[in-house]
Amino acid sequence: MKGARPGYYNIMIALSASEINLSFGTDVILKDISFAINDGDRLGVIGVNGAGKTSLFKIITGQYSPDSGAVYIQKGHTVGVLEQNADLSSLPGEVTCLEYMFTAYPALLSLEREIERTEAALANASGDEILSLTARLNEQNNRFASEGGLEFRSRCRGMLLRLGFDEELITRKIRTLSGGQYTRLALARLLATEPDILMLDEPTNHLDIDALAWLEAFLANYKKTVIIISHDRYFLDRTTNKTLWLRYGKARLYNGSYSRCKAQSEAEAASLEKRYKEQQKEIARIQANIEFQRRCNQEHNYVTIRAKEKQLARMEKVELAPKDEKNIRLRFATEEESAGNVMEAKDLCFSYGERKLIKNLSFLIRRYERVMFLGANGTGKSTLMKLINSLLVPTGGKITLGYNVKIGYYDQENRGLTDTNTVFGELREAYPDKTDLELRSTLALFLFDADDIQRSVSTLSGGERARLTLAKLILKKVNLLVMDEPTNHLDIGSCEALENALLAFDGTIVAVSHDRYFINRIATRIIELAPERDNGMIDYPLESYDDAFTEYMRIRETRNLMLASVKKQASVTDAKADYEEKKRQKAKARSEEKARERAEKKIAELELELESLEEELFGEAASDYIRAAEIETRKSEIEEELLGLYELVM
Repeated sequence: MKGARPGYYNIMIALSASEINLSFGTDVILKDISFAINDGDRLGVIGVNGAGKTSLFKIITGQYSPDSGAVYIQKGHTVGVLEQNADLSSLPGEVTCLEYMFTAYPALLSLEREIERTEAALANASGDEILSLTARLNEQNNRFASEGGLEFRSRCRGMLLRLGFDEELITRKIRTLSGGQYTRLALARLLATEPDILMLDEPTNHLDIDALAWLEAFLANYKKTVIIISHDRYFLDRTTNKTLWLRYGKARLYNGSYSRCKAQSEAEAASLEKRYKEQQKEIARIQANIEFQRRCNQEHNYVTIRAKEKQLARMEKVELAPKDEKNIRLRFATEEESAGNVMEAKDLCFSYGERKLIKNLSFLIRRYERVMFLGANGTGKSTLMKLINSLLVPTGGKITLGYNVKIGYYDQENRGLTDTNTVFGELREAYPDKTDLELRSTLALFLFDADDIQRSVSTLSGGERARLTLAKLILKKVNLLVMDEPTNHLDIGSCEALENALLAFDGTIVAVSHDRYFINRIATRIIELAPERDNGMIDYPLESYDDAFTEYMRIRETRNLMLASVKKQASVTDAKADYEEKKRQKAKARSEEKARERAEKKIAELELELESLEEELFGEAASDYIRAAEIETRKSEIEEELLGLYELVM
């Protein structure tokens, strides 16, 4: 760049916040928040639930006005936002998924619909109309291509497929989609528009592992600015290069992803505590010296006392950082041991109407195993958890529990809660034999204070509902935990508390999760549901439990490479066989062609001979009955031979 110093780049600030303050009534949400990020930065925003992460997003996008402070966005920069729970229900119900992608560019959508109308008219046209409509269609297609429509359509289809939409879903009306599909569709549309500042609030919700891997690669290579709110630690480590940690109402910007930020924060806290303790020792020593001088009660002692007091007054005091926000504390109550074989599925099948979701699934789970069931969306993971918990009845096969197995079930939708209950009433209804003190103490462990426990369950947030479900679960004595996406809605601190409790649980765990960090810490065995296989699954034996998901991906990649190699070899074999077959077919065709040529030549010769014999029969041989008989015999032979030859050439 002209005027720039050699070796330096002109780094532009994409977005900055200056002394942002926000309160709701007496609750201070954000206090003096200031930070700046540059073009190309990928910022992770972390903090406990209620720390103000989503509120900060809404201030940046103008949905909230701060009490004070300002946000600066570089002039000309476009901002695109994915909200945590996308709602497309206000859109016309007849819009398809692909058409919704095009709503990002109304002019292209209008032109696409013009093309569709022209094609429909052309299908029913006749006469001169065909020429004029064909000309119009060509002009529309050329304009659509020149305005980037073909490239955008291809990009949209690719993103939808990567985010779990098959060909049928791409053309489906959006009114038929589930909430999770809404969110994935909104994410695909946002990514396709490639804004200068891409803001994502919990983008990993509703994504399976393959879709997550693709999104991580996309964001890691995104050339513009990205800001991500997420509790998915694995995802943050792979997509961000800076971290904004909201704590105590304030914010601290770290260089590096989540793990580096956490390590730096812990090191700083340890260093600060060490300095604090050393200073407290020094203060105690000086104060002891002052007290000693006072006891001596001599004039020169008072000079020393005043000097020591001034030393203390001038000392810059080391202050410990505020204690981290409270995290849930839990420990699962354990029933007496179960049998060694905890659960066995034999030829398990389940169908929704004509749709076969689970087929011929067989597995055995033993005591103390921690088994994670993985697989693409729609492969039946949540359904399997319900089958294990007897909430659904198999359409084939069976599940057998071992002796003395007591199940505790965590439902990702928290459907076991009654909205009309209070928080306290929910626990009281589930455990009528517990004392009020026991129930209140349990709720306190899950951060429900005296006011919270009187709230209606219907008013709770997703994170609060998850905490209440866990509170109900820990009071139930079990030796088999069946958990469907237990880290959904939990902040990072709560996820870590749950992981520690599960590691200390003296029983068996069966779970479904897309949280790779959680899988890494918990799993001792991984089973991938694969409906396309005869036995419906792939069982992955793990050599290491310290890094389970990484080990699973290594085995999976090796397996996929082997399958690809076998497939390639089979393809080569098939290609060779196809080549040999084509050679045989060509040789046969050449042989038949030569035979046809010989037959045609022979036909011509026989026809001439037949014509000559007929002339002789009605000429010179007319009065020679012996010659006439010979001619008739020969004619009969020629006609029979000609019939065969004609069949060959026809």
